[in-house]
Amino acid sequence: MEYLIVGITSYLMGSIPFGFILTKIFLKKDIREIGSGNIGATNALRTGNKLVGYSTLILDIVKAIIPVIYIKMNYPELIYIASLCAFLGHVFPIWLKFNGGKGVATYVGILFSINILLGLIFVISWGVIFLISRYSSLSSIIGSLSVPLYLFITTEKSSVIFFITMFVLIFFTHRENIIRLKNREESKTKIY
Repeated sequence: MEYLIVGITSYLMGSIPFGFILTKIFLKKDIREIGSGNIGATNALRTGNKLVGYSTLILDIVKAIIPVIYIKMNYPELIYIASLCAFLGHVFPIWLKFNGGKGVATYVGILFSINILLGLIFVISWGVIFLISRYSSLSSIIGSLSVPLYLFITTEKSSVIFFITMFVLIFFTHRENIIRLKNREESKTKIY
């Protein structure tokens, strides 16, 4: 029963579509009709409103931090269930017919909640690749790969399977970006 309650609560928290809500309230637009049609922070930045874009980023991170930290403090053995369900909530939100975002900001919240060092590894990897390429998608894929690689190289092998699973999911959510990168059709991202 605990598994079910933790899973559903984390999913519902993760499924709050902040990018959709903020663009509706402040811009009177449907983010699904802008840019890539994605509800995440990268596409929210494409609205041209940096406040909406960065607010989406922060809120998508926070909506993972809240359930994962709570579970970490009260039911630490269920932390990976809470993390996975919060992520799946963002990617497949019930409120938007299971058509959500790529999950990267939510994953950042999960990483910092589980272990600050893992969050820093992702952010540094993301930042280096982004400075070189200016592709948010490529940075996200390599950043998510850097975490299980780090854990595999160090002695933290017990959690490698979870983070490999997360990498596979992020790779899956970026499948269209990967095709565009391969065809040199991917749009570069302006973050300032």
